[in-house]
Amino acid sequence: MNDFDRARHGAQLIARAQALGRHSDSPAHYTRTFLTPAHQAAAKQLAEWMLEAGMEVRRDPVGNVIGRYEASGPGARTLLIGSHFDSVRNGGKYDGVLGILVGIACAAELNARGERLPVAIEVVGFSDEEGARFQTSFLASKSLVGRREADVLERRDADGVSFADAMRAAGLDPERLGEASVDLASLAGYVEVHIEQGPVLLDAGAPLGVVTTIAGGARHRVTVRGEAGHAGTVPMPRRRDALAAACEMVLALEKRCSAGGSLVGTVGILQVRDGTGNVIPGEVEFTCDIRAGEDDVRLAAERDVFAAFEAIAARRGVSLSRVELTRNVRAVPCSPRLREGLAASVARVLGSPAKELASGAGHDAMVLADVTEVGMLFVRCGAGGVSHNPAETVTAEDAALATQALLDFLRSFSSGSVRR
Repeated sequence: MNDFDRARHGAQLIARAQALGRHSDSPAHYTRTFLTPAHQAAAKQLAEWMLEAGMEVRRDPVGNVIGRYEASGPGARTLLIGSHFDSVRNGGKYDGVLGILVGIACAAELNARGERLPVAIEVVGFSDEEGARFQTSFLASKSLVGRREADVLERRDADGVSFADAMRAAGLDPERLGEASVDLASLAGYVEVHIEQGPVLLDAGAPLGVVTTIAGGARHRVTVRGEAGHAGTVPMPRRRDALAAACEMVLALEKRCSAGGSLVGTVGILQVRDGTGNVIPGEVEFTCDIRAGEDDVRLAAERDVFAAFEAIAARRGVSLSRVELTRNVRAVPCSPRLREGLAASVARVLGSPAKELASGAGHDAMVLADVTEVGMLFVRCGAGGVSHNPAETVTAEDAALATQALLDFLRSFSSGSVRR
């Protein structure tokens, strides 16, 4: 592909990401949540670009935008390419969106060359991955494959709007939620292009990387109960300070999850109940998030962390009054076949071996892995690797390289056997 115009593709990808970023729920920052007017406008824009790329476009029951580039002959399997176009609050303009735009760019390039492949390509813009409006989890990709969360229609957003009413206002039928909108038997695989959301590629000086596994994770809500008391009158040896105990637990989590590899641990929320400046904290609640690319590594860390919590509580005279599991996701290894194909394409485009790395963040690929093989291509982040942040950035050159690598992969892809 010596005639692939990187400069043109890179400039167009960045311009389109910036254009989509103007469709925001807030005039002050980039936020785009499920089925808001901004979300609907972004969906319309994606559909227009898909049509320009020579694709047939449809909108499925949950608002996913799907563009199909037909195969060279009848009866072909379908390779899905996708990512999400919703965002976290005050997020970055490339998270999710870049993967959709790269897929559209590949279809446009094939169409411009009059080229059809042995497989059909469907580019999917997932409507709700982040779940920021209704606290959902991979809602759009689950619906694509025929899965539905039991209580989702009754959920309400911060303004009191129900999920079902939001769907109706957007012209969608709540009763059709969870209807599979792809032919699962025809799937040849799923490939997702995504910004890395971390600094590994940046530190390695690599514009692209191939994902080996998507980390599993568990999140717990932990409540520590001690005894409230006057800050001036209770001697230090007599205190049962829930906050001091919780702080020691946080450090224990950090220490255990610093063993290396893909294992990470985070306390993102810590709250003192009825906290006052002159009162010894009597009750503290905090979150405990543990992730790793291998489930056995994560489970071993969880056992050690909660054993340490119990020991700290006993020594300090406090109790773990509640440990509630709020999220539990298994690790998902990427398909060796798709990994090898992506790595070979990256190597051809870059002229050097592909960097391989695990994904610590969750992606729609985790859901698709239940029905077909999945592969992921990461694109280097700038700004220190920061993501879910307005500073999130990608260069035009790296975006173009991702498009060229994916196009090379598509041309060399063979549907082969599909894992059931």
